[in-house]
Amino acid sequence: QVQLVESGGGLVQAGGSLRLSCAASGGTFSSFVMGWFRQAPGKEREFVATISRSGATTLYADSVKGRFTISRENVRNTVYLQMNSLKPEDTAVYYCAAAGTLVLRIRTREYDYWGQGTQVTVSS
Repeated sequence: QVQLVESGGGLVQAGGSLRLSCAASGGTFSSFVMGWFRQAPGKEREFVATISRSGATTLYADSVKGRFTISRENVRNTVYLQMNSLKPEDTAVYYCAAAGTLVLRIRTREYDYWGQGTQVTVSS
């Protein structure tokens, strides 16, 4: 069983930056594709970014492309989400997730494990 714990959320002004971290335990971290998703109040959970097992390949939602960067450190069992040029519409609970798959995934149902989430609030 894999456990995922997110951290790094908080309140930031528009245009600011935050870096989210997700620490994994209980499994072989390097065998999982990792993803970040977010869920705003009253909306469905949506894909943000995903990264391959080696970290060589990434994929982003159009809404965050050029502003967010996903990365991972397999030796630390951690995946990160660097968020720059934040906008009020980025306000949401951010979740990391792990998928036991060979290819990148963007659908929530394709992920096997989820963290509890961390709140990101961007004020205008």
